[in-house]
Amino acid sequence: MRPLVIAHRGASGTSPENTLAAFRRAAELGADMIELDVQVTRDGAVVVIHDYTLERTTSGTGPVHAHTLADIRRFDAGGWFDPAFRGERVPTLAETFAAVALPVNVELKPVGADDLEARALAVVEEAGALERTVFSSFAMDALERLRARSAAARLAVLWETDRIGDAVAWARRVGARALHLRKDAATPRTLEIAAAQHLPVRVWTVNDQAEMGTLAAAGVEGIFTDFPERFLHPSGRA
Repeated sequence: MRPLVIAHRGASGTSPENTLAAFRRAAELGADMIELDVQVTRDGAVVVIHDYTLERTTSGTGPVHAHTLADIRRFDAGGWFDPAFRGERVPTLAETFAAVALPVNVELKPVGADDLEARALAVVEEAGALERTVFSSFAMDALERLRARSAAARLAVLWETDRIGDAVAWARRVGARALHLRKDAATPRTLEIAAAQHLPVRVWTVNDQAEMGTLAAAGVEGIFTDFPERFLHPSGRA
């Protein structure tokens, strides 16, 4: 059985990352899940964007949290990738759940706000999507606050080193159900330790088919990829 194919920021290899175009493309390709990043605007909206500043993936400038939602809606989030995507906007988390029925990995990026997890949880619950959502973060305090608010929320610890004992300890502390590891940290030893703790491992970011084969044989549950089509349609028909 193949690992879960999780579209990293949507089908971001062929569409502008963290946009509805990328998420819809991932769904069309048959991805098992999409992954996205959320932050809070100055006026408290939960928006989907990776970088803490706007310059790389939009026509705006400055920190995300310094702008209102109305500001951010004016910025183009597709033209940087390809002129064909000009007019794409930074979506809200609510718009994303309305547009895509897939399971969603919501990565919390709580910069400039200590209530991101509360706001994100509220959006997910309002969408009736708690059962299809995994919350992950490098910010363990955000996962702690989220767990305090919801016993039912599914959490995953994001981790990028081979100090797997620390990751397991955090998983226990916040009641996480999985580890999301940088691929370089997914060594036979770390995978063995995670398995002994009954923690499934999903690995980021994997874009090579041979690499996925190696990781699958090692027992990873899922891979995050920019190119879900490479693993779902290896013949090139997508």
